[in-house]
Amino acid sequence: MFENINELNRQEWLKKTLASLPAGSRVLDAGAGELQNRLHCAHLEYVSQDFCQYEGVVGGLDEGIQKASWDTSRIDLVCDITAIPAPDASFDAILCSEVLEHVPEPTHALDEFARLLKPGGVMILTAPFASSVHMAPYHFCSGFSKYWYEHHLALRGFEVNELIPNGDWYALLRQEITRLGGLERQRGSWTWPLAYCYALLGMLYFKLRHKKRAEDLACFGWQCVATKTRNNFCTSVGNSDDLFQEKIKS
Repeated sequence: MFENINELNRQEWLKKTLASLPAGSRVLDAGAGELQNRLHCAHLEYVSQDFCQYEGVVGGLDEGIQKASWDTSRIDLVCDITAIPAPDASFDAILCSEVLEHVPEPTHALDEFARLLKPGGVMILTAPFASSVHMAPYHFCSGFSKYWYEHHLALRGFEVNELIPNGDWYALLRQEITRLGGLERQRGSWTWPLAYCYALLGMLYFKLRHKKRAEDLACFGWQCVATKTRNNFCTSVGNSDDLFQEKIKS
């Protein structure tokens, strides 16, 4: 019964967005994992990066949602996402999809992307606003709102070209209701048949309800395309968040 609306919506958007990049552009897939998005980059010069430390159930904790296995053997650049061994301005585009929640200091990754992008380069970002814990212990945050993108990208010399919600509060609720029965069964609760009945009632409700959206309350996450409009002023001075705090104090 469970339908991963979040994943389906996001992959459709990524397919369209990556297809719009000019042929031959050099793109970095930061936090590429198992190279899920490589198939959308056949027209591009594709370079993948990942820290390659997550090992799935074998190497992970028995907490949250874990992958049964995780193969990063085809990654090009094995390194920390905040210290990628590539020259300044060496990419036309950077893709970072559903990765920032796994970075302890996600704004530091933005600083690195700003360094690596050419002027006029494009950054494609997605990150969860609402997310269950997954890939523990490498899950540090969620709640990436549209205001987070607007604030931190402007601070680093980016212009936001597209910022759209993936789903809304109702889509999020619908997905989690359909997940309930399987979760209860997996965790050994005798109430799992009732959970499936509850999910069926929920699906009926969502079929009948008025279609007014509520992305101002919550969504799966925001999908962002931004262009580097100027050189990142913090590359030689220090972290841009520190500079922002200094600006506030002065």
